Amino acid sequence: MTQVEELKILIRMFPVWATVIVFAAVYAQMSTLFVEQGTMMNTNVGSFKIPPASLSSFDVISVIVWVPVYDRIIVPIARKFTGKERGFSELQRMGIGLFISVLCMSAAAIVEIVRLQLAKEHGLVDEPVPVPLNIFWQIPQYFLLGAAEVFTFIGQLEFFYDQSPDAMRSLCSALALLTTSLGNYLSSFILTVVTYFTTQGGNPGWIPDNLNKGHLDYFFWLLAGLSFLNMFVYIVAAKRYKEKKSA
Repeated sequence: MTQVEELKILIRMFPVWATVIVFAAVYAQMSTLFVEQGTMMNTNVGSFKIPPASLSSFDVISVIVWVPVYDRIIVPIARKFTGKERGFSELQRMGIGLFISVLCMSAAAIVEIVRLQLAKEHGLVDEPVPVPLNIFWQIPQYFLLGAAEVFTFIGQLEFFYDQSPDAMRSLCSALALLTTSLGNYLSSFILTVVTYFTTQGGNPGWIPDNLNKGHLDYFFWLLAGLSFLNMFVYIVAAKRYKEKKSA
């Protein structure tokens, strides 16, 4: 009977677990297409040249900033409205993170729209060279991704630890971390599908070698849309979820 009840708990948790995979696919852009976007921007600050991949440090800074802000400011305010000791439940915290991920991809798309517009204005569409747009314009998308990480990933770990069967907490924590790897696979799959369909008929596609001729902004909008739909699926799954009864 105990094993049956534990299986039921895992089955109830599965829809919530599955929705975080899309978020992990968004998170994967930090080390892939965000870097590609940065290489086609102005990376010079005086005589110093900034490596595009180094901007991921702003994600780390964002996490360092948001953790104390969440604990010291957001939780006390939320506690007054929700009456919960933690301010938000784990499910609410994850939902907030999924919403922020939509804002993150929207910010990345807007930066790319501006970048492509500058490429046209300066006649750089046919040349695979950076446009005169400072790479620091990418900071908002990194900062938003860090905020989403604080809410979603930490909320997910707390959710799986609190709601998993007592004898399976280590396994469930590992399942939470599994979403990161599956998100990377999902990101690669989406990129492969997009490349296949957008390069039909000899078109350069959304993400060609020369990004000035592509539409990376469309790909970011696609991820923003998928994240938005995923958020609604998550809301339904979260509302239907029945919390584990306290021992």
